[in-house]
Amino acid sequence: MKMVDVVFAHRIQFAFTVMFHYLFPILTMGLGFFIAVLSTMHLVTSDQRYATAARFWARIFAINFALGVVTGIPLEFEFGTNWSRFSAFGGGVFGQTLPLEGVYAFFLESGFLGLFLYGEGRVPRVVHWLAGLGVALGSLLSGYFIVATDAWMQHPVGYVMDSGGAIRLKSFWAVLLNPYAGWQYAHTINGALLAAAFVTGGVGAFYLLLHRHQDFARLCVKMAVIAGIILSLTQLFPTGDFDSRNVVKYQPTKLATMEGLFETERGAPLAIIGMPDTQQGRLIDPVFVPEFLSFLAYGDFHATVNGLKAYPKDLWPPVELTYYAYHIMVGLGTIFIAIMIVGVFLLWRRRLFESRWYLWILMLALPFPYIANEAGWVVAEVGRQPWLVYGLLKTAEGTSANVAVGETVFTTLGFAGAYLMLGILFLFLVGRVIHQGPGEAAAPTPQDTAAVFHPAD
Repeated sequence: MKMVDVVFAHRIQFAFTVMFHYLFPILTMGLGFFIAVLSTMHLVTSDQRYATAARFWARIFAINFALGVVTGIPLEFEFGTNWSRFSAFGGGVFGQTLPLEGVYAFFLESGFLGLFLYGEGRVPRVVHWLAGLGVALGSLLSGYFIVATDAWMQHPVGYVMDSGGAIRLKSFWAVLLNPYAGWQYAHTINGALLAAAFVTGGVGAFYLLLHRHQDFARLCVKMAVIAGIILSLTQLFPTGDFDSRNVVKYQPTKLATMEGLFETERGAPLAIIGMPDTQQGRLIDPVFVPEFLSFLAYGDFHATVNGLKAYPKDLWPPVELTYYAYHIMVGLGTIFIAIMIVGVFLLWRRRLFESRWYLWILMLALPFPYIANEAGWVVAEVGRQPWLVYGLLKTAEGTSANVAVGETVFTTLGFAGAYLMLGILFLFLVGRVIHQGPGEAAAPTPQDTAAVFHPAD
């Protein structure tokens, strides 16, 4: 079996398992913040609506958290089974950040989540509120350690290479404070918060359309629209803009691929749409904004932007996948801004809760932030190719040499079957919480939580 086939099989398996896993952290990273906000509002105002909403969303959070744990564990093993040479090469660096995610962030998050879920009415209100803040803090810390690890793969810093060619950590703080990590993390968390806003708004819109739980639904929709307009704009600027500037500075081939730019141009245009043709080195039927890419990349309409042909072809990322994923992400982000602008306008006109056409849009838009978040990570990871650690280790050099392609295909099929069952279980558990509604959403029992891990019980 050709080595390229083995590498492809390993990449497909990791891509499938990590993208399925990330469906759950998207919501936990974002929803923890909203739970903390609702808990704070309840502490300050003593309005029971906020406590009811926080309790309801904490149940959704707990289900997401449990599924995220279950689907995240195989990823740790894949570093050893499928990517052993990568682990040997860079383990001296990410062997520091990944355990921090587990030891500090994971246990902080899970510990406070348990206190928040089961401590209501059993501990003082201030302690319960602090537990809500701890849930949010744990989610945010967990996300940072993961992003810092990925940022090192995008822009390796704080290391030395020993005589055997392996990476050794030189400065832990250089890795943790990697200039690539800051805006990548901000963009990632902003995207998760925006997804959580759409989820809260979508569920609230669902209840309003059914004329159920009106007070709770109005609170959720109003909160989603106010947070959504802010987050949809900050996803574009500053987080998206400054994250892209790191791509311009450190990964120019990724920039050219994202934009479908083949020729080096002074005053490069921004491609709104178009179909990349790698054989001819051009975009088919493009719609351009003249000179705007130069301005976005360098702040100068007449700046020169290198095209893909300025680099060896064996260093090009997969052009079509990166290009389309980027434009899906940007296109959806633009739609999110439009949806939230309309929502704010309706809220200002006091017609938000009665505009059924808008409630339908808000409810049906619920899955699309997930697609945008996943597409963004496709751009980040596929656009880094052919490098596993940018400029240091190619992807083909990081796999496990003694794992056959048949083994990887077999286990990938096994993951697909297991994740199908987990996905059905997730939809059932979340659907049950939504069907019960906030009025009946009392704190779950330990048996309810255990059902995620032992559904047959």
